[in-house]
Amino acid sequence: MESKDFINKIVEVIIDRPIGSKHPEYDSIYPLNYGYIPNTVSGDGEELDCFILGINEKMEKYTGKCIAVIHRLDDNEDKLVIAPEGKEYTTSDIRALTDFQEQYFKSIIIREDDYLEFSKNIPELSVTDIKKSLQFYKTIGFKVEYERSENKFAFISLDEIQFMLQECTSDDKWNVGPLTYPFGNGINFQLEVENVDEIYDMLKKSGYRIIFDMEENWYRQGNKLLGNKEFLVQDPDGYLLRFSEDLGEKAISENK
Repeated sequence: MESKDFINKIVEVIIDRPIGSKHPEYDSIYPLNYGYIPNTVSGDGEELDCFILGINEKMEKYTGKCIAVIHRLDDNEDKLVIAPEGKEYTTSDIRALTDFQEQYFKSIIIREDDYLEFSKNIPELSVTDIKKSLQFYKTIGFKVEYERSENKFAFISLDEIQFMLQECTSDDKWNVGPLTYPFGNGINFQLEVENVDEIYDMLKKSGYRIIFDMEENWYRQGNKLLGNKEFLVQDPDGYLLRFSEDLGEKAISENK
């Protein structure tokens, strides 16, 4: 049984690191209950570990619903996220509540297949050919969350990145002036992804033109530098997409 198969299932967790306890190896305190599901095997050969949300008292056992899986990209084990049945947590909530431990790993949070959490800022791109635009974005790995074919509209996402695509019409009330190629001139969307090389290779193989080739850039924030590995591409209507992978941070003195 794979980790993601536990999503939406009720499970019993043995809590071996209750809230307020000290980590057995590191100098940190658990801000929530943490345990494992007996008779399971994770990628590290041990039982599947679980974060338990929404329970603020020490417990030895807990029965709750698996609402997500934290899949580590640079480690060989997954973590299940357990919550009281009927209590909702957004992906951002899960990221924040488990950050005390997961900040040291690169990971993605897997939810149920039809789970959709709307971002607070969703650009709607006016496009000339919805089919051509969808072909481009699907090449990158975007999926169509839903669409209204009668309106030539699609809502697409890639992990936590979301766009709306709407094919232009002559009576579109949202257009306040004439559109000329390249659309969106003067803005580029910085899109943080887990594997920028993979997206770069897919676009190159599909014949899409890369505007600025792959490079590493370090940007100053106060007394530290934030690193990005990034490249720039235009979609079929000329919208600029800057795909970026986080390289971490370093002190400014290290770059001198």
